[in-house]
Amino acid sequence: MRTRACLLFFILLAVIMVPFHVPSLALQHTKDNDELHSLIIEVEGDPKKHKDYLEQYHPYIEVVAVYTKLFQGLALQGEPKQLKRMENLEFVKNVHQVQTYQTPSFPHVKRIEDNSNIVFPSELNKTDYTGKGVKVAVIDTGVDYQHPDLKKNYQAGRDLVDLDDDPMETKPEEGLPTIHGSHVAGIIAANGQLKGVAPDAELYAYRALGPGGTGTSIQVIAAMEQAIKDEVDVINLSLGNRVNGPDYPTSVAVNKAVEMGVAVVIANGNDGPGDWTVGAPATANKALSVGAVSNKQKVPHLYERWADKKIEMVNMAGSIPWELDTFYPVVNATETMDLKGSIALYQRDEIPFIEKAKQAQENGAKAVVIANNEDKLFQGDISSVNEQLDIPVVSISEDDGQWLINKLKNQEQLLLETIYEHQEEAIAKFSSRGPVTVNWNIKPDLVAPGTRIISTVPNGYQALQGTSMAAPHVAGVIALIKEARPNWSNQQIYGALKTTALRMELDGKPIKSTEQGMGMVRPQEAIQTDTIIDDPKLTFGLVDSYSSTKEKEVTIENMSDHTQTYYFDTPYKQKGVSWQLPRSFTLAPHEKKKLTIGVKLNAQQLDKGVHQGWMTLHQKNKTYYLPYLFVNESADNPKAMGLEFTLKPLSNRIFNYRFYMAEPAKQVEVDLYNSDTLVFERNLFIHKDVKRGVNEGQIERSEAGPPGIYLAIITAHLETGEVVSYESMIHIPPI
Repeated sequence: MRTRACLLFFILLAVIMVPFHVPSLALQHTKDNDELHSLIIEVEGDPKKHKDYLEQYHPYIEVVAVYTKLFQGLALQGEPKQLKRMENLEFVKNVHQVQTYQTPSFPHVKRIEDNSNIVFPSELNKTDYTGKGVKVAVIDTGVDYQHPDLKKNYQAGRDLVDLDDDPMETKPEEGLPTIHGSHVAGIIAANGQLKGVAPDAELYAYRALGPGGTGTSIQVIAAMEQAIKDEVDVINLSLGNRVNGPDYPTSVAVNKAVEMGVAVVIANGNDGPGDWTVGAPATANKALSVGAVSNKQKVPHLYERWADKKIEMVNMAGSIPWELDTFYPVVNATETMDLKGSIALYQRDEIPFIEKAKQAQENGAKAVVIANNEDKLFQGDISSVNEQLDIPVVSISEDDGQWLINKLKNQEQLLLETIYEHQEEAIAKFSSRGPVTVNWNIKPDLVAPGTRIISTVPNGYQALQGTSMAAPHVAGVIALIKEARPNWSNQQIYGALKTTALRMELDGKPIKSTEQGMGMVRPQEAIQTDTIIDDPKLTFGLVDSYSSTKEKEVTIENMSDHTQTYYFDTPYKQKGVSWQLPRSFTLAPHEKKKLTIGVKLNAQQLDKGVHQGWMTLHQKNKTYYLPYLFVNESADNPKAMGLEFTLKPLSNRIFNYRFYMAEPAKQVEVDLYNSDTLVFERNLFIHKDVKRGVNEGQIERSEAGPPGIYLAIITAHLETGEVVSYESMIHIPPI
């Protein structure tokens, strides 16, 4: 307790929520033309032969790295005019520029003022193990390996942004500074004043995300390949995108890495609480995807007493905590600059959140509320400011924002107070949910602590929250298990973690498996388990006929030195569902047994959509819960997603586009609307004969039309005859 108290006294803190992202964008370089640039190319054929060709015929281009394990490619450095020639080579499939833009400098880290509800990573480790000798890779924004709590365990790394051996976090002079990777690394293996889950694990850092935490999927895959070459035992990926499909390039690469014997842990995403929000690479079948659990805490809500209206809000990244304690007037900040003593209400648009917040503070506001432009909560970021803001900044949903605006129109003054509710441990609302489209897999696999997690950042410590913080808890736990059980395979480790996870309940009922997976990770129980179920998640897929029988094989292993007997409970009877379960069975010491669990389904007797529940397996005085899921006929899953639109690398006249389809379509149309007036502007492109998975194409600048920020409506005409659409923002840069 004394150590914890001393640490709390000295730690520097800004309580924030940090979303993670890997936009697959070719990012522009801002240095002078005579300086060296770096890029990664994907190639057709043997990269080693292409390396020889470049060295012979393009001697001014340096081949920095050759990639052959997870994708076929080369990392190159050279002057822009030399690199420009690469796109014309026949074997070059794609070009990915590595350098990124420059932006404002690092915010200073705030001292702890409210140390309640802080979660220390070491609290998860109740074992005698420390991860000694286990090599853990952090693929992220880099790591501050000079931090006193990280330098002892840091071993080596690679920068896939600048293509050198210095994986330091982005510094202010290099662009928008980053802290994310250092925070992740500290959760895993901090070893100083602060202790990680596995404080003796060896840290390997791979900087795949540059200034502002952005990068390309190819940089991430290249980092994974380098980690495999360095023979790491565990890879942590606290990053991802919004493409809910199992065959996105990063997900495919993750599966390959697992097949090569590396344990891969991935953050599930921060796009909850809706279903189908888990994104690649957390959608990978063979990785451990991790959702976030919120700790017990006091949660503020805005409250309008006379209408009995309660408004949920989310602190922006970099904001001080919301601690208002009386009534304050709400003012529509888009209509007046007189904000003194008020809560300033803004609507989300193209103006950065930090600019709104700075303006409000300068005009005397007590707090800032930013309403979303779609009906869900979101996690914004104001941590890119030079000076620390002194007022809290939060986000609310579009519906709640419109309610406030309507109230302001109809009355002279609107006063809101703050009420505080005590929240029990639960799945964090921001934590992305499954299932996965196409294969209907249950994700996440597990959940771990993900709110108010204190860890290392450059120049100090911070408390962050997100599934980015939950995943490294599990990566650290795997390090503990690898030390404790060095003969276990990764498959056994995965199975032990899932088998022994604590299924979470709400009001006496189990939370859906698409929210919690198998439940809360438990290191001690996983290490000591006497039973391992290889993959307890029973995904039966899509039911698309009148009557069908689905089967799933499960392997159960007796890890003990004595005979054990198991039996299933018969599930409650449900119309249209008939289960076919194994009878009671006995396993000899260290015996494995494959079981077939079947279900006969009558589509006409069941509601359409996702059906899920839990099987119960007993062994003496222990109970194991196996989640199941099937989809009857169809579901409300997203059909089209992940539109990307950017200039082709090394070009100023060609745009690349890419989007993902969960189902094939006759065609996809992208129409542009004015982002302010929502008036139709023009059609951007039409893509025909659309396949399931990633679809790509190019258009000329002349076809793209005038530059600007547009609301894009993506409309897909599915082969089933259904027409679906979704929205995205597109930026067409000027020449």
